[in-house]
Formats: sequence, C-alpha cells, structure tokens
Amino acid sequence: MFAALSACQPATENGGAVSESEQSPSQEITAVGELQIIDLENGDGATAEAGKTVVVHYTGWLYDAAADDNKGEKFDSSVDRNQPFQFALGAGMVIRGWDEGFAGMQVGGERRLIIPPALAYGDRGVGPIPPDATLIFDVELLDVM
Repeated sequence: MFAALSACQPATENGGAVSESEQSPSQEITAVGELQIIDLENGDGATAEAGKTVVVHYTGWLYDAAADDNKGEKFDSSVDRNQPFQFALGAGMVIRGWDEGFAGMQVGGERRLIIPPALAYGDRGVGPIPPDATLIFDVELLDVM
C-alpha cells in the first residue's frame, strides 16, 4: 500500500487545491505543480474531516502526459485486491496529497486526485514509484468513522 507511506516533501503554502469547477476530467494537464481535485461523483453521506478515520478504495497510476487520460502504469489498487484502506485523515499517515485530497469529501463520493511530487513521494520515490513522480488516484470514500 504505497499510498499509506508518509510524504517527506513539503507542500505549497496554500495546498494548491483546484476545485471541480476549475478542472474537468477531460482537460489535459501538461504540467502538474499543485494538487488537482476533480469530483467525479458527489457523495451524500458523512463528510471526511481531519481527525476522523476514513475508509476508501483507490487505484493509483503514474502520471503520463502522453497518455489520452494521463494515466500511465498502474502501481497499486485496493479495488483490485477488494480490500478497502483506512487511515486517520490529517494525521500524516498517508501522503499529503491524500490528506488534502480527501478533506471535505462525502461518503459515496468519487474523486480523481492528481498529485505533484511535493505532495507525494518527492525526490525519493518508493517501490515502483520513481523519484519526482506525479501520481493520479481515482478514489472513493466508503465510510467516515
């Protein structure tokens, strides 16, 4: 579960999140310098907040600007394993792009998170994720506890 590792790189001062209204799934991104949050489906359940434990499904890919959907090699998926992943939101248990990207999401919602290296694994990389990699995650919020 590569997403469960903490990021060691600092984020931008304001977190750099971009709302759904500013970014749609069909827009091509050629340079990723800040977190991109794209709501694919809005949920209507409990809201993910710092300090709460969230239960999620995710699939992660390396960002590939040449691919039609910018999704390169898939490196991990809780969906493929049929094993949801849980973590305490805002506690630094996961990469910073996840702590910021899940915040405010409601149960039942689905998002695409495009995470720059500074909010992921930075210049160190981990496992199949090379140094300075931008990542794409399709995520679903299953529960908030």
